[in-house]
Amino acid sequence: MLQEGAHGKWTVSSSDESAEENSDSEKPCTSSLSDPACGRTSGPQYPCSEARKAAHKRKASPLKLTDKSLSTDAPPAVKQRPSQEGSGWCLSSSDEEPEDQKKHIHKETVKEEKCDVPEEHPLSLCKDDKLLENLKEEEYNVTPSEAQDTWDLVTGGNPFRFFLTKVSGIEQNYNSGALHIKGEQVASTRRGLLGESKRMLIFGLWVFLNAYILSPLFGTLISSAQFNYCIDVGWLVRQYPQEFRKKPLLIVHGEKRESKAELIAQARPYENISFCQAKLDIAFGTHHTKMMLLLYEEGLRVVIHTSNLIAEDWHQKTQGIWLSPLYPRLPKGASSSAGESATNFKSDLISYLAAYNSPALKEWIDLIQEHDLSETRVYLLGSTPGRYQGSDKEKWGHLRLRKLLKEHALSIPAHESWPLVGQFSSIGSMGADGSKWLCSEFQESLVAASSSVTTFRKCDVPIHLVYPTVNNVRQSLEGYPAGGSLPYSIQTAQKQLWLHSYFHKWSAEVTGRTHAIPHIKTYMRLSPDFQKIAWFLVTSANLSKAAWGALEKNGSQMMIRSYELGVLFLPSAFGLDKGYFHVGRGNLPERKDSATYFPVPYDLPPEQYGCKDQPWIWNIPYTDAPDTHGNMWVPS
Repeated sequence: MLQEGAHGKWTVSSSDESAEENSDSEKPCTSSLSDPACGRTSGPQYPCSEARKAAHKRKASPLKLTDKSLSTDAPPAVKQRPSQEGSGWCLSSSDEEPEDQKKHIHKETVKEEKCDVPEEHPLSLCKDDKLLENLKEEEYNVTPSEAQDTWDLVTGGNPFRFFLTKVSGIEQNYNSGALHIKGEQVASTRRGLLGESKRMLIFGLWVFLNAYILSPLFGTLISSAQFNYCIDVGWLVRQYPQEFRKKPLLIVHGEKRESKAELIAQARPYENISFCQAKLDIAFGTHHTKMMLLLYEEGLRVVIHTSNLIAEDWHQKTQGIWLSPLYPRLPKGASSSAGESATNFKSDLISYLAAYNSPALKEWIDLIQEHDLSETRVYLLGSTPGRYQGSDKEKWGHLRLRKLLKEHALSIPAHESWPLVGQFSSIGSMGADGSKWLCSEFQESLVAASSSVTTFRKCDVPIHLVYPTVNNVRQSLEGYPAGGSLPYSIQTAQKQLWLHSYFHKWSAEVTGRTHAIPHIKTYMRLSPDFQKIAWFLVTSANLSKAAWGALEKNGSQMMIRSYELGVLFLPSAFGLDKGYFHVGRGNLPERKDSATYFPVPYDLPPEQYGCKDQPWIWNIPYTDAPDTHGNMWVPS
């Protein structure tokens, strides 16, 4: 069907037009590509959005730009009528667009290891001495001291324990202090083969490249639980070190019917994998939480992050990670209140897991109870599906954030003028104007503080919403297919043109990630000069009522559709009595007085959309200018 609007003319398929009605009933489709090198499929099968499915289709079958005269610096495909220059667009409900997209199992062409290779000890016998002799420091752009610096940051040198994921295709120094889910293989050596300095360099490189989330350097794994939305089981198993791949693994998901059956089918080769299905009783809800629980012989670790468990989310996207300390076991006979942190993290995590009401998670609740989480310095902020009244209203969602800020965020003179910055990969249905949710109940929660403020109106607080433009996507490392993780449909966009005035571009030159499209979601409140941070939140929650909740029945009831999870950083929890962090520059906190500098992952102040900028919309074509791979975007 031919349609026309601020983006010119486009064709939308009938399935796209009816997606909102059929999103929960459409059967997922499956496909795979044979990989003869390993005797298995190279295209993993997992449920995801129509946007991701289109991205994989275009990766497998790219469409080259036919007009060779066009420059790669040409503007994106935006045919804008003058009367529409002030219009705006809005994203759909969740990270994977549950309100507007069908869940599908889709095609994928992923560059990943062809076959699994057993990992070696860093000082074991090298099979190829010539390879070892050719190993040069400049090839990795890292020295032993830099490797040690990275390890120190991972094991405690970073006071916030907040990390970005490694990105392929950017300068190595921008990956300093970043984490990946899996390590890389480095040639090893036997003692005496090389000089001491070269052996130490190799060992330093091994530490540097193997300081990854599932690394045995972090502990001897006993069992683990993975909470996520989009999961490729085979890929996930291969991220574990060889010696941990048969350890018990619980996968917590929200899949139903055919997509659930497909997920279970993926796990059939692995006897150690079990499942917990999260209950989603309210329409258009998703299990969107992204968390790892890792039980070691040495203790317990919690990882809360923003990446789906699929290859492309860990390759060339900007993602966020909070990595907990290693929590030791409590002495036998310790009281039920033992091991609690000043932030109440332990009881809040147990409360979140209990909300699943699942026997499969009872074991993990008991394990958490047995460990000492007192070193935690962040607050847990979750969402769970349901309708809540009375005191339960403040347990989840944006009212939970409001409660935490009122109780723990210190009041600052002129604090009421400090702007809000929200950054995300999807936006939900906001209503006919800002007063319906964004600039009313949601904004009221984000501007809350420990003292009541009556000298200003909530609507006077500036709101900056950071979301990639079409040009951001076009010029990214992945090119147009990066837009598959930004499931923003034209159907939803046309409903909220008023939102355009809040949009700001994605720019992250300070971390070298301007061209790594963000899948991270962050919210913060800053001083008007963008030099001080009152609080910072990294979470799975996009800007949607499904994720954050919406008040019903004249404010007496809170309704939430989805599972979400994040951590809140407050200056008071880090011993800062001034009530703010300084804005840290770069990927890591400043070395000097690092606890006062928070590493913001993108540029400040944010740059507002220009009159020719448009937010990325996945289900319309862009054929006027090529992306970084010389391709155009035609999603269907």
